[in-house]
Order: sequence, then C-alpha cells, then structure tokens
Amino acid sequence: MKPTENKVPKHIGIILDGNRRLAKRLMMKPWKGHEWGAKKVAKLLEWAKEVDVKELTLYCFSVENFNRPKQEFDYLIKIFKESIDNTIDDPRIYENEVKVNIIGRLWMFPKDLQERMYKIMVKTKNHNKYVVNFAMAYGGRAEVTDAAKKIAQQVKDGKLDVEEINEEVFKKNLYMADEPDMIIRTGNVTRISNFLSFQGAYSEYFFLEKMWPEFEKEDLIECIEDYKTRKRTFGR
Repeated sequence: MKPTENKVPKHIGIILDGNRRLAKRLMMKPWKGHEWGAKKVAKLLEWAKEVDVKELTLYCFSVENFNRPKQEFDYLIKIFKESIDNTIDDPRIYENEVKVNIIGRLWMFPKDLQERMYKIMVKTKNHNKYVVNFAMAYGGRAEVTDAAKKIAQQVKDGKLDVEEINEEVFKKNLYMADEPDMIIRTGNVTRISNFLSFQGAYSEYFFLEKMWPEFEKEDLIECIEDYKTRKRTFGR
C-alpha cells in the first residue's frame, strides 16, 4: 500500500451495533430494534450511492450471535429472510447494478435462509457498479482459520508450495479480499469485535455514540469528511 491523500473512501465497513440497546432504552422487545436496524440498512444503501461510496461491508450477525435467546434468534432469521426477499425484488438493485455478497459460515444458518442467500448472490454476481457485502455468521478469527485450512489443503493436494504462501495468497483465500478504507462502529463501544481482523489492519476507525437505528446520512457524511482530513501513510 502507498501513502494516500484521502478523498471519498471507496469502501466503508460498518459494525451495526446498538439495535437491542435502543429497544431496551425505549422499553420495547429487542427485535423491534432489529426491525429498525434493517430499515436503516435500506436507507444506507441509498446514502452510499449519493456520496459515491462504491462498496459497503456490513457486520450484521456474528458467529457468537447464535447464542442469542431462541425467540430473538428466530425473529432475526425472519427479518433476514424478509430483507433478502425484498432486496431480490427491489428494481434499484438491478438499475444500479449492485452486487450482493454474503460472507461468513453460511452453513450455520437454516437451509431456507441459505437458499435465499445463494439466490441473491447468483442473481447479482455480474453487477459491477456497487458492492454490498453482508457479514453473516461472521467472525474475523473464523475467517482467518478457514483461510488457513484452505491453504493447508492446497499444499496437501500439491497445488501450492509452502514457499509461495504470502499475503496475496492469504487474501485470496479469505471470504473477502477487499480492504475497507474506513470502518464505522455505532453503539458507543470502542472495539472492533472480531470484524475484518485481516482486511481492517490499515482502515481508519470511527466510533459513534449513536445506536445503529439512530444513524443518519449526516453521520455518514461527517465521518467521510473526517476521513478526508486523515493522512494514511501505512507506516511510511
């Protein structure tokens, strides 16, 4: 990577945190917060296009989130299904040529949700103007572990020599090779919570007090304007 003078970031990662806490603050069931959060994602896609951000990676559901209470988990699965169905039928996805990727250990989800995930990825795989990556059943450590297993298998099969293993080879075996220019976390928490451990090594980070459903276009623009003031030297 070369030092850069920052303009609008091409790729933004967002940790969508605070849905449950907002609902709790308003004395409502946690899944109401998830409903609001899903609606906010739909708005975010429009805002990103307006400010000329070409790629988004959204941390929606971690490997650890499978430990949520059953009632909440079941409701989340319902929201995921509805969101994918709505996206498949949304003409803007095709008009704007948005490629949808879903990254993570997708096999952990119910079969009918997996089918929806693969369906939307197939339908949008040739789109090349914008990219949205949804990190689902995702964990940065899990991603690195799975990449290491894939590389080890290639070495075992004689398809790769140990001496050929470098950062580029490793990146190709991750769920996603693209590296975000900046990462935003909502929810008033200052940690990355296992998100893009490899890809986010040189990202610029922004931690916001607002819960995810409270996030607005003005917050996105403010982060981008702050990003523009930062000099990215990548250690040089």
